[in-house]
Amino acid sequence: MLAVFLNLVPVTLVQSLVYGIVALAVMIPFRTLSLPDLTVEGSFPLGGCIAATLVTAGLDPWTGTAVAICAGLLAGIATGVIHLYLKVPSLLAGILVATMIWSVNLRVMGMPNRPVLPEMTLFDWISPRILLSNGTQVALFFALIVVLLITLIVFYRTEIGLSLRCVGANARLAPAIGINSRLYILLGFGLANAFGALAGALVVQQQGYADVTMGFGILVNALAALIIGEAITGRSSIERQVAAPIVGSLIYYQLVSLGLATGLHPSDLKFLTGAFVLITLGLPLISGRSRAFGGI
Repeated sequence: MLAVFLNLVPVTLVQSLVYGIVALAVMIPFRTLSLPDLTVEGSFPLGGCIAATLVTAGLDPWTGTAVAICAGLLAGIATGVIHLYLKVPSLLAGILVATMIWSVNLRVMGMPNRPVLPEMTLFDWISPRILLSNGTQVALFFALIVVLLITLIVFYRTEIGLSLRCVGANARLAPAIGINSRLYILLGFGLANAFGALAGALVVQQQGYADVTMGFGILVNALAALIIGEAITGRSSIERQVAAPIVGSLIYYQLVSLGLATGLHPSDLKFLTGAFVLITLGLPLISGRSRAFGGI
């Protein structure tokens, strides 16, 4: 069992760093804006499908990835528009957009899945040896994560970032101090799903194919990673909150490896992840009721 687990560690380290970006995408609306959003389950495959289509059509991978990020940004803004102007709850708006994106992905690729040759990817452009070594991929993705975290922390300390956080902290106060809440909600949703699309584009180029179903269940995994990370780092500062999704993703995927090493069937992982998220989200309510009954 130990040997199997150790063999899986390099692979899951790569996965945890890439999918940590998805956990960041979940954190922005969920924590910064205090609005649940499911759009990332659509923006993640959208980024991957667009990147795959463009690079296989001959476009350079940098431009293809940039277009994929912009598509994710627009998907997030679409969710925000539905939520704000049609008065649809953000959760339902995200479900609607993610559902519609599935058809968009089929139209974009013209088929359910599309292979991407290694020589068409960002990784081959940097160095053809990257995709041949898990260690090199870990180093590359770790460097990317550090850049993203520093950028996000700096952004949150700017006037725009502070306004975004204010909208999430007190939506009623924000307009009273001259903050356009609608504009910042659109910005937050767009930024989150730009991260989701970036992760999708990177995954497709790393694994060598895009599939319209590649986003299935990704939200629950990201939410589990976020919850684990927050339990470890806490949320007492911007640095801790931003680091939580990455820390949680690193631990979550190692727990997945451990489960597989012990003989757990892969088909059971989604159920267990969902049960873990439900239990974690329900604990505060259960403990609050227990204290209430204890005081009677």
